[in-house]
Amino acid sequence: MPRPKVYVTRIIPPPGLEILKEYCEVELHNSIYPPSREELLKKVRDKDGLLCLLTDKIDSELMDNAPNLRIISTFSVGYDHIDVDEATKRGIYVTNTPGVLTEAVADLTWALLLAVARRIVEADKYIRAGKWKVSWYPTMMLGTEVYGKILGIIGMGRIGKAVAIRAKGFNMKIIYYDVKRLSPEEEKELNAEYMSLEEVLKNADFVSIHVPLTKETYHMIGEKELRMMKSTAYLINTARGPIVDEKALVKALKEKWIAGAALDVFEKEPIDPNNPLLEFDNIVVVPHIGSATMETRSKMSELSAKNLVMVLKGEMPISLVNPEVMKVRPLDKVKMI
Repeated sequence: MPRPKVYVTRIIPPPGLEILKEYCEVELHNSIYPPSREELLKKVRDKDGLLCLLTDKIDSELMDNAPNLRIISTFSVGYDHIDVDEATKRGIYVTNTPGVLTEAVADLTWALLLAVARRIVEADKYIRAGKWKVSWYPTMMLGTEVYGKILGIIGMGRIGKAVAIRAKGFNMKIIYYDVKRLSPEEEKELNAEYMSLEEVLKNADFVSIHVPLTKETYHMIGEKELRMMKSTAYLINTARGPIVDEKALVKALKEKWIAGAALDVFEKEPIDPNNPLLEFDNIVVVPHIGSATMETRSKMSELSAKNLVMVLKGEMPISLVNPEVMKVRPLDKVKMI
């Protein structure tokens, strides 16, 4: 039996490629930059498997171009870049990498929260620009205390829960909103109180977003929602950029509806250097580095590769996004290894 052909759209850390090469004929787009649309469409034509990133648009046009495709494994938790319904109809398995990046994203959420509250980035720039002329004075670089404040979490999935656990060390009151309420046991364990989205926004000193990007969550935080927040509150987003309406956020910062924001994600990535968000001192921005630790990216690499290989072996993958696909094309019909 010939080895399955797999296309990998970017350089990934070990051990992903090594796992794939053991079982498959691998073609790698050997770059940190994404392949062009034309190249992507060309390269998938004869491929049985595709390992892609969240910046690769995997739609019906691509699937039309890849008649042999059996598995799309994304090197991400989110899969809003993949037309999952279309894949399912065609009997194509879709897998992702949940769980392995939970702690890294929760850590970054806290790094951003503390950085914006205590003006860390602003203070760093202040020193580097040679502006520190007086050693200390009572009104110098005043920030906001985090300890004992109210943390509002929007989306209490794996990452939301991990953020809540960390909040215990800061003696924070945790309020949360999710479409699905936690069990009373989980609420007690996390010391978290369920509220409506409106109540969370009105009461929280820090609002942290942890929902997936869907049709329902697109621009979930817009002008109406930002106006609900306290003028002393901060918005933190480590989920997906389009969940927040950036034009509304610019207005909120300009007109001081909120105290500041910290963002790992943006509506357009990379962010335009002329984006008005970059003009504010009370905003901390980082380039989508939520999962960017050596340990986490290695685990993502391993999981995305294992998912792909397992499907081609006719085995249930570790994290299947579309289990309904098994009715369309059972695993034994996908098996190639």
